[in-house]
Amino acid sequence: MKVLGIDFSCALGALANGHFPEKDCLLPLISKLLGYAIVAASTTVKLPQIMKILQHGSVRGLSIVAFELEVVGYTIALAYCLHKGLPFSAYGELAFLLIQAIILVAIIYYYSQPVGMKTWIRALLYCALAPTILAGQIDPILFEALYASQHAIFLCAKIPQIWANFSNKSTGELSFLTNFMNFGGSMVRVFTSIQEAAPKSVLLGSVIGIATNATLLSQIIIYQKPKPRAEKEKKTE
Repeated sequence: MKVLGIDFSCALGALANGHFPEKDCLLPLISKLLGYAIVAASTTVKLPQIMKILQHGSVRGLSIVAFELEVVGYTIALAYCLHKGLPFSAYGELAFLLIQAIILVAIIYYYSQPVGMKTWIRALLYCALAPTILAGQIDPILFEALYASQHAIFLCAKIPQIWANFSNKSTGELSFLTNFMNFGGSMVRVFTSIQEAAPKSVLLGSVIGIATNATLLSQIIIYQKPKPRAEKEKKTE
């Protein structure tokens, strides 16, 4: 019995015979289910951050470069997976994360007016190159080099935000929920990568995601300012 490419026959057969599924049968099934769960959850990962900005009408404390680099990283990773013909469950979240990341950058631009000339040049350069990269119409060696650099790109995407938080002793409009979901997704991807014998580079990316998102989460908790007593009293009235 297969659903979305997931084979349930082994587990269902064991249960039908009154036995708990063996480890070799159960772990691959859990890995596949978690993979699709990540894809489903990825459709809303950036929404808390987007809603927080729209609600407050502010991008205070957010690093534009950090979010721009995320878009670049997602683009390269998605293009590589499409080029390699990997199953959707292995990379599906990248498509949804890229769409949300582009929307998020556009919103940050809107609330960061006036936007400098360098920012517009970066945006136009991305719009010019992204279609070519996503279509896989570049030299294979360059493609491999770009994919190999994505971990450095994602790491560099987090560093400006982490440094901005440390310098300001505040996380501004940074969303706890979005970073918590990113952290959880990276944890799950470590398990699925190990279970499915993914390349070490894929596992490394998930480990980097755990470390950077854990840092951001700790900063949000540490730098969170308690609400004024007067504001609390108004809410209780």
